[in-house]
Amino acid sequence: MNYDEVLKNAKANLNGTCRVCPVCNGKACSGEVPGMGGKGTGEAFTANVDALKKYKLNMRVLHNCKNPDTSIELFGKKMSIPVFAAPVAGTNFNMGGKFQEQEYISWIIKGCIQGGIYPMFGDAAIDSLLVTNLEELKNSGGEGIAIIKPWTNDKVIEKIRMAEKAGVCAVGIDIDAAGLITLSLLGKPVGPKSVEDIKEIAESTELPLILKGIMTPDEAELAVESGAAAIVVSNHGGRVLDHTPGTADVLPEIAKKVKGKITILADGGVRNGVDVLKMLALGADAVLIGRPFVPASFGGQAEGVKAYIDSIAADLKSAMILTGCNSIEDVSSRILF
Repeated sequence: MNYDEVLKNAKANLNGTCRVCPVCNGKACSGEVPGMGGKGTGEAFTANVDALKKYKLNMRVLHNCKNPDTSIELFGKKMSIPVFAAPVAGTNFNMGGKFQEQEYISWIIKGCIQGGIYPMFGDAAIDSLLVTNLEELKNSGGEGIAIIKPWTNDKVIEKIRMAEKAGVCAVGIDIDAAGLITLSLLGKPVGPKSVEDIKEIAESTELPLILKGIMTPDEAELAVESGAAAIVVSNHGGRVLDHTPGTADVLPEIAKKVKGKITILADGGVRNGVDVLKMLALGADAVLIGRPFVPASFGGQAEGVKAYIDSIAADLKSAMILTGCNSIEDVSSRILF
């Protein structure tokens, strides 16, 4: 599939809610929430992109890294590249409304399965959204990860039970959605979680529990204490709190504190294979990518998603060759300038 054609189609299908910019940095859509932008000034969104951009790569070519292994195993599953499709929802509010949520998530799930990675998908104030996402996962015969809003613990555990029955390989809570007052206004209150709250949730399931929205070393240590299996270093794509730092700015200190004690995922500003490599070198075990999957799916459906994943994989392999990394385990801060 011609990816330029995918992006051209996406621009038309997104009805102006996403400009499909050459660089997805949040500047054209600043403050557009609902929409694809960042909250308020939009600076938290652009900070993610700018933070990664600051890092350069040391090129090394005197070695034997001719065919790097880009695969990784996480949560008991092998992936072709260390990338997850981040949970993105709200086609009607944020993506122009041309396609329905069920269509979008079906393309994401199928494209990810074909590309050898796993999708993350979430829920919302409308309970049927998670049900629909889980049904699409079962119908596609694939596996993925359900990310649940920080509702009351009994509600979270109820949704985990639904996810277990659908055959997900892990569950998570996007705890950075704790301040979404729009959910409370709809009668679906969310809020922060204590270590004891997380312990109760972690002990309620045999699935790995992921905490999405960790941005400080002390909270990373609390995540370890809570019994979570993984964290996602993330500012929710700049959509919940204005003026937060970029993920790549805080990731190294977090990794210094908890690397090896808990799986570290990173989300924010990752657009291509070089960005993936940078995040790994900064301390992540794998990354999440969110917004770029929207034009990939709106412009080419499952085939467009697969094409985007393939481009990341090719870019990552090339970057690993040119930095002397034979495998994902070989990636370290030595490749950064």
